[in-house]
Amino acid sequence: MKIMITGGVKSGKSSFALKKADTFPGKKLFIATATAFDDEMRKRIARHRQERSSEYITVEEPLYLRNIRGDNIVLDCLTMWMNNLFFKEKEEEWQEILMPFLDNLPENAVIVTNEVGLGNIPPDTVSRKYNEYLAAANKLTAEKADRVVMMVAGLPLYLK
Repeated sequence: MKIMITGGVKSGKSSFALKKADTFPGKKLFIATATAFDDEMRKRIARHRQERSSEYITVEEPLYLRNIRGDNIVLDCLTMWMNNLFFKEKEEEWQEILMPFLDNLPENAVIVTNEVGLGNIPPDTVSRKYNEYLAAANKLTAEKADRVVMMVAGLPLYLK
């Protein structure tokens, strides 16, 4: 089953994603898009690693998702991936990178992202562009997913 999990920051998305992926048989490929750019992110990444069992093989890939293949995958998360594209000034390549990845998803996949459409409209151009691109990426991902879940206060709300 292809599952997209969205929601706000710290809403329980990653933990829920692991619970869903734990039902997949055999080894799982965990695609980590976060980069350890400061102490807080290093601690967050370490905490997330500890949550994963030995059934997970972790691949750290902040930009180029198109070359990643596996029978059971978890991508955590599109939000950080898009952030990385903006940081590297490659944001115009997002569709070129994401579409082949989505078109070749295995039968069992969980993709985590953030819902950016519930907040304020940012005052600066770059943030508005980021929100626009991530929202578009989320829509494309939701179309490919069999199930879409929004996490609210640690509780799943099934949208599709």
